[in-house]
Amino acid sequence: MAHITLPEGLPGISGPLRQYPRTAEPLLGLAETLLRGPSSLTTAEREIIATYVSSQNECVFCMSSHGAAARSLLGEEAGIVDAVLADFEAAPISEMLKALLVIAGKVQVGGRRVLEADIARARAAGADDQAIHDTVLIAAAFCMYNRYVDGLATLTPHDPAVYAAMGEGLANHGYRKG
Repeated sequence: MAHITLPEGLPGISGPLRQYPRTAEPLLGLAETLLRGPSSLTTAEREIIATYVSSQNECVFCMSSHGAAARSLLGEEAGIVDAVLADFEAAPISEMLKALLVIAGKVQVGGRRVLEADIARARAAGADDQAIHDTVLIAAAFCMYNRYVDGLATLTPHDPAVYAAMGEGLANHGYRKG
């Protein structure tokens, strides 16, 4: 049961966004910009970063919905998402994405934990300033989104089919609704 009155049946962030449209617009705009806007990272890579940070924050709704979006974007390579969640250093992803996930994980704990050595590793693996910037901002933003969803105790579905449908919608239509 949510801590505040929210529209019934709307899972995760959907309820507060519907109930409070004034804050929904900038929150959705930020997600659209970070995950779908111009970047040197692919949309799937950015969804993987969002999924990883959400898993570290133990936000089941965000981890599941963004994981489903990443799986949808990856198609036949969808298993990469589960490999990343299990152990990203052993996952079949680029060295650049591994280095960026190290940075994202450190931002999730605290921004000052990111060290010059972490940036150097990412640069050596091919990350440019845009990729590093986007990784840090996605990680920071998803800490906020995760805390928003869990801090209000929003509805968290347990049916994987709900997330699969949500992921398809995010992958195909992004975050701006209407």
